[in-house]
Amino acid sequence: MELKHFRYFVAVAETRHFGKAAERLHMAQPPLSQAIRRLEAELGVELFTRTTRQVTLTGAGEVFRTDVQRILKAVDDAVARVGRFTSGTEGVLRIGLTGSASYRQLPSLARLVKLEMPHALLEVHTEMLTPAQEKGLAERRIDVGVLRPPVREDGITHRPIAEEPLVAAVPAEHRLAGAGSVRVEQLRHENFIMYGATLGSVVHDLVVRSCLASGFSPHCAYEVTETSAALALVAAGLGVAVLPDSIRSAPREGVLCKEIEGALSVRLDLAWRTDDESPLLRNLLKVLERNDVFLEGAA
Repeated sequence: MELKHFRYFVAVAETRHFGKAAERLHMAQPPLSQAIRRLEAELGVELFTRTTRQVTLTGAGEVFRTDVQRILKAVDDAVARVGRFTSGTEGVLRIGLTGSASYRQLPSLARLVKLEMPHALLEVHTEMLTPAQEKGLAERRIDVGVLRPPVREDGITHRPIAEEPLVAAVPAEHRLAGAGSVRVEQLRHENFIMYGATLGSVVHDLVVRSCLASGFSPHCAYEVTETSAALALVAAGLGVAVLPDSIRSAPREGVLCKEIEGALSVRLDLAWRTDDESPLLRNLLKVLERNDVFLEGAA
């Protein structure tokens, strides 16, 4: 029993005429009639009732038609899917992001993928600091990273997609709540909520550098591993946090974001394995290039 015999059967079932079915299939009528006879013999049932005037399905033919049409649709869908996979328009794209990138960059990237790669499925891993993303890429647990350089792992290509200043997240009842902006030195006596020093956080290092440049070392009252946790502690009035500006994209009750005068900025890069020849990844990079996601002039 061959797949083509199923297609022959469906053509006859839909046209109720061997001549018209043969014409649709671009073949002569006798070979079509013989093929249907062989199919019936193999199944051990009559699929059609034939008269000089018409061809109709038997009860067994009606049952067979339902299953055959389902099988043919599944085959056609499989062929289409493998074609989309080969062309880089279908598949699972595993993406890792830093915590703050989840607030601004993730929605933008997800919308773009949905628009231009509608058959691609995003598997999102958030709250991954740069070292975790580098390891995830090297171990092939993620395909793309949205991270903050420097990148120390070999075999990873990365390009900048954003440059954003650091901002001060303060409790709504904080003494600086009414200020339009703040200076780093105004945070000298504050309790800081920071990413753990041993996590390899680029933001942590920039915060320390900014404070040292202003003549003090920040007092870390609470260490966190997630941006959402830092904002929750700020909202509880337990301290302040200096975080990338993208946190403004998801306002949190009880937290106010203040610009920092002369603050250092932090870069955000898209990273992938240099040797990854996946059609899906290559198509994603083309989509991002076409939509000017990468910063101009940055290769």
